Amino acid sequence: MKLVSVNIGLPRRVKFENEFVTTGIFKNPVDKRINLKKLNLEGDKQADLTVHGGPDKAVYSYPSEYYGFWKEKFPDIPFNWGIFGENLTTLGLFESQVNIGDMFQIGTAKVVATQPRMPCYKLGVKFGRMDIIKKFLESGKSGIYFKVVKEGEIGTDDSINLVKKDNNDVTIENIVELVTRDKNNKLLMEKVVKVQDLPPGWKHYFLEKLSHLNK
Repeated sequence: MKLVSVNIGLPRRVKFENEFVTTGIFKNPVDKRINLKKLNLEGDKQADLTVHGGPDKAVYSYPSEYYGFWKEKFPDIPFNWGIFGENLTTLGLFESQVNIGDMFQIGTAKVVATQPRMPCYKLGVKFGRMDIIKKFLESGKSGIYFKVVKEGEIGTDDSINLVKKDNNDVTIENIVELVTRDKNNKLLMEKVVKVQDLPPGWKHYFLEKLSHLNK
């Protein structure tokens, strides 16, 4: 597993459907080593901190292997690294193989997988079409959010090494399945809410679902 590209960007104001929107989804590759901090990469910021950013969404990764799939879906769109707003474009790092709570070393930094990405309308702003949101969610190709447990320096071509595997065996893909295709899987939900590194918002969401299913 390795980094294919490291991408950063500052919030910008763009016009979409006759309205102005401030978004940090526009990311561009950088060709130097860069500091990964607790809340983001150096030179990178999120626009709406009520739904983006924070310790549990400090850095977002997306597999380079998915780009071919999306190029077929949207052949008229130029696909450059970072188009999905990801900070880290990766090779060999998939939602089906990464558990929530798995720790990885990248460069001199260490990160822990926390959750999948649930797309908001700003992905539609980036692509210039709102149907990408539904297609992105249905695809199951969510990418992975990480929290930073050790700040450090990272760069393109760095190896991504598994340091610790979470023994709850709840994958990032499992969370996506519970939201999209397997919404009433009580056994999986009961397993999910026990994961220590699952962010509080997700834990509350699944506990609420379980309370309704148990009535």
